[in-house]
Amino acid sequence: MLVGLLFAIRETRDRPERLTATLPFGGVTLIEYQARLLAAAGCGQIVVLVARLTPELLGAVARIGRRGVTVDAVRHAGEAAEKLHPLARLLVLADGLITTERVVATLAGEGGDALLVTPQADAGGRFERVGGAMAWAGVARLDPRRIAEVARLPRDYDVQSTLLRTAEQARAVHLLLPPDAIAHGHGIEHDGAALAARGRVALAALVSDRRGWFDRLLVAPLARAALPPMVARRWPGAAVSAGGAALGMAGAAAIAAGWDRTGLLLASLACLVLAVGATLSGVRDEPLAERAGLAAGLAVPALAVLVLGAAASGRSGDLLALVLALGLVALAALAERAGPERVRRNWWGSAPAYLLVVALATLAGWPRAGLAIAAAYAALTLTAAIERLRRQA
Repeated sequence: MLVGLLFAIRETRDRPERLTATLPFGGVTLIEYQARLLAAAGCGQIVVLVARLTPELLGAVARIGRRGVTVDAVRHAGEAAEKLHPLARLLVLADGLITTERVVATLAGEGGDALLVTPQADAGGRFERVGGAMAWAGVARLDPRRIAEVARLPRDYDVQSTLLRTAEQARAVHLLLPPDAIAHGHGIEHDGAALAARGRVALAALVSDRRGWFDRLLVAPLARAALPPMVARRWPGAAVSAGGAALGMAGAAAIAAGWDRTGLLLASLACLVLAVGATLSGVRDEPLAERAGLAAGLAVPALAVLVLGAAASGRSGDLLALVLALGLVALAALAERAGPERVRRNWWGSAPAYLLVVALATLAGWPRAGLAIAAAYAALTLTAAIERLRRQA
């Protein structure tokens, strides 16, 4: 069982009355963002060590609990130790830490005590020093006994620092921080302005690890440019996704009216907008809107392809285009089920990628050839996904 441990103790330097954990970050508070990282890593329980329960912190804890994760707010290490199962593994994030899912996943697996570290020369003054000219990079995997050991010490000790020293004495393994993590916003901040600046970098990096060439080449650059200003202006992800869905419907209507090229371009653009909207909903902690945006991102390409197949068959007087469209949608749906995002190869297709293939062929005047090529691409992706599943079985 993986349990997350968060800290809401330090106050911000520029606003001493405000806890760093409750500062705005990505449309939510920093501690909510950290909790989402822990939940994504597999934590079913999160323990929050607090100095004082402010109204902002109480609201944040309540919102974290609504995501289906058990949340316990405690005031000292003794209370934290009581909340932990003896066989649990602790995944610890430092107070004020900003990072990404990929970095947290580095320590989310099985194993003993481990600290994520970076060379002291690269750390500046942001990270606490540990042995071997290294500094703690803010993420750790620990045995629950470390909390029990800290609980036996006087309560006025700094729990986070003492926990780090206890892990060092237990000869915790040092794992190096990925080289590009700091460039992607990883760091510890207790200054509101600096946190906001680092947050913009971290938001842009959220989409950098997307799988699939369509997401990497088209969605990621657009999201990196659009997400920070959208979050700053508090744009709701549901509104962006609704705009994308409306654009997709307009594309399907244009195809039905005989404007195939215009309609397919509108539908492809809609896929980009929907991907950004779903990502924005995830950042703003809007799970229903996120799921709706992701579902619309699959439905729009399917609708556009089916309308194109029906329209092309109606014009030619045969059913070949419609059969190809139906086959493409079926193969794409099976490939989507067989190849979840975490195992996808960069060359594998996706619903927007198949639509783009069809759109490019249609722009060249070969709509049926585009459907056939996209169907073959979906079949190849499905085959690769099945072979991967067989190797894992």
